[in-house]
Amino acid sequence: MKKIAESESFDPSSYAVLELDLASFDSTKKFFSNLQALKSRPVDSLVCNAAVYQPALPTPKFTEDGFEEQLQINHLSHFLLCSLFLPEMKKVKGARMIIVGSITGNSNTIGGGLVLPLADLGDLAGLEKGGQKPIAMIDGKAFNGAKAYKDSKICNMMTVNLLHERFHASTGITFASMYPGCIATTNLFREKRSWFRTLFPVFMKYVTGGFVSEAEAGQRLAQVVAAPECAKSGVYWSWNGGARQLPVKDFKTGKVVGTGGSGGSIFENTPSDQVADRAKSEKMWDYSTKITGAKWPAFK
Repeated sequence: MKKIAESESFDPSSYAVLELDLASFDSTKKFFSNLQALKSRPVDSLVCNAAVYQPALPTPKFTEDGFEEQLQINHLSHFLLCSLFLPEMKKVKGARMIIVGSITGNSNTIGGGLVLPLADLGDLAGLEKGGQKPIAMIDGKAFNGAKAYKDSKICNMMTVNLLHERFHASTGITFASMYPGCIATTNLFREKRSWFRTLFPVFMKYVTGGFVSEAEAGQRLAQVVAAPECAKSGVYWSWNGGARQLPVKDFKTGKVVGTGGSGGSIFENTPSDQVADRAKSEKMWDYSTKITGAKWPAFK
């Protein structure tokens, strides 16, 4: 982080780098406490963007707290982090809380509805039982690394929906999720084979059209965090068709469009029926609250 800030010529007095290990609830809470001691004003924006993707693992990896890594890092610790920041962020006019989602958790997209394994929380039996080792999947079934990632992203988007429904009116905070596009060159794919890491960006850029550069993905995230047109709460933001149709070549621009890739305008996307499932969302919330010890304000 410091190296990146230095390479971008950030003013050292304008930022601080704090340790946060999302594989640990203690570290997550310590990060929040350390930030409270450091800052002089309330936080006005929280972006939950970190994730690990472990599709090649034959067996699960567990955190020091005993949870499958993708479940805790991608969902549970972010869930806890949101609960910690909510009371102070409601003091700030125009505050925004963003959790980055994914088409892989939306079955109404090409990537989420056609690429196996499909995301599916089932009856959340694994989470209901506490989600700790040897349980590795939210649905309580046999471990599948790719599905564990996709299931965690469903939980991310469910969390945003319920945060909006339960706390937007009383806090004024804008809660939103977004899909920045397929950033095929990042270390998210570090556990895939070398040939995949070489060919996947080419495939996404020239065949599916879903590719987005790291710079453009960052711009899209910044738009959701700060732009006036993204002040509406409870929205799942997407660009360039949101990956809900087969790729189409625009011969005027030479680009493949409609698959959520580079270019296009921002729009309010529609989450899948599973993400919008009220009963499952409430179960996810209740189980995640019990597991993490998150404390939430009263809601109607």
